[in-house]
Amino acid sequence: MNLLDFIRSLFSRPSKVAPVKTPKTSKGLIAGTAAGMAMTVALIGGWEGLSLTAYPDIVGVWTICYGETDGVRKGDKATKAECDSMLAKQIAAYEARLDKCLTATVPMKTKAAFVSWSYNVGTGAACSSTLVKKANAGDLRGACNELPKWNRAGGKVVRGLTNRREAERQLCLEGVREGV
Repeated sequence: MNLLDFIRSLFSRPSKVAPVKTPKTSKGLIAGTAAGMAMTVALIGGWEGLSLTAYPDIVGVWTICYGETDGVRKGDKATKAECDSMLAKQIAAYEARLDKCLTATVPMKTKAAFVSWSYNVGTGAACSSTLVKKANAGDLRGACNELPKWNRAGGKVVRGLTNRREAERQLCLEGVREGV
């Protein structure tokens, strides 16, 4: 099962937990719902991968856990539980920062794709992007189609980023089509 199929399966499994009410606004949609958080953790974690020891990423930035770079130094170590907790907190923080500039109401799958993208590129770049401008103007399909343009690191096209952006685009468009 590929990552996108796994994420889709999160929405098709019967749940023994009482359904979570989806807010009318997309503000806090991911951090505020169990399904949204699980989908986004799977999406980001699947692309970032898990490393319990710090390593330099492809542009030389020290990284640990699921792509965490803030304050990471050579020799740092973490447990899986620490990494999982860190990722959940970071997703909530990235979503909150993205919500300051993404004023449009978007479906959960679309929002998960946008949060995953902003986690990878940073909210400063995200908030000044054509993608967010299109989303705020009501062109969600156009916003989703901006994702593949964000496939570079250090000025070079990276195959892994190209693949990630395509998966995010597919999930984004699926959200637009289904309204989920």
